Amino acid sequence: MTFQFPARSAFASDYERGVILVATAMLAWSCSGIYARLLTTDIWTAIAWRSLFGGLFLLIPSFFLEGGFSRRQWASIFHPAGLAMLACQTISQACFIGALYTTTVANVTMIYATAPFIAAFLSWTMLKERVAKRTLIAGGICLIGVAVIVASSIGGGTGVGDLLALGMTVTFALIIVIPRMDPSIPILPSSVVSGLLTFVVFVPFASTSSVDIQNWLLLAAFGATNFALAFVLFLFGSRKMPAADAALISSMEIVLTPFWVWLFFSEMPPVATFIGGAIIFATIVWHTAIDLRHSRRRRALA
Repeated sequence: MTFQFPARSAFASDYERGVILVATAMLAWSCSGIYARLLTTDIWTAIAWRSLFGGLFLLIPSFFLEGGFSRRQWASIFHPAGLAMLACQTISQACFIGALYTTTVANVTMIYATAPFIAAFLSWTMLKERVAKRTLIAGGICLIGVAVIVASSIGGGTGVGDLLALGMTVTFALIIVIPRMDPSIPILPSSVVSGLLTFVVFVPFASTSSVDIQNWLLLAAFGATNFALAFVLFLFGSRKMPAADAALISSMEIVLTPFWVWLFFSEMPPVATFIGGAIIFATIVWHTAIDLRHSRRRRALA
């Protein structure tokens, strides 16, 4: 008696590799709160050196991805759209670390989760792109969740951090939109340069004389994994699977990031964060589920 096993398609194999890569990227991103709570440096030192290490580690794959190294490609960074991209990336990185230092990790994560919807709204208003009505509705509902989180923190000591998280989210949304204005902007090289630029801007305010070996290792790991490795893994993985599937997997970061901090550091966010976060998370799951259903329907018809 012989058994015949169906051959696995190349698509299934690529898809599974994509799932593993995107899930690994999501795990690396979800560790940002752990790094922030383990670090004992000041904000300026964390911003400067995390960005430098991230930019240096990201420099390696930039020579092999997106067509590799070319003078024309790197020169395009300094065109008007490229400079706007650099400014947004630098501001976003600084706001990200500043927010992690001055508010709860849960607040940062929940506010940041609205970035795709803000990007969709910006594309609709700035580029006149057609955006699905459900995306605009989901974005509006998510902003209600953000308003609940931010309003509760006013006068509670975390208002500045929540505003920094909102600034990070808006600038990151612009990072998504700017390449649609000028597709010639290379993503990886601009990310490398922004990491180095952030270092140059903030290192004068940093205090490295008191940084011990543990903090140096944490800063290097923070930049290597959360900045560079996660970015490259997601870039590779998302190309092997439908965008809706990648979005669904990466949305788990919303849950895991505050969970790790609660598990290891007992950081309990305020009640308003649970309420606003539940609104945001439920909206993202609803929107992603619809995208996933449409994506599978298109694949079935293909």
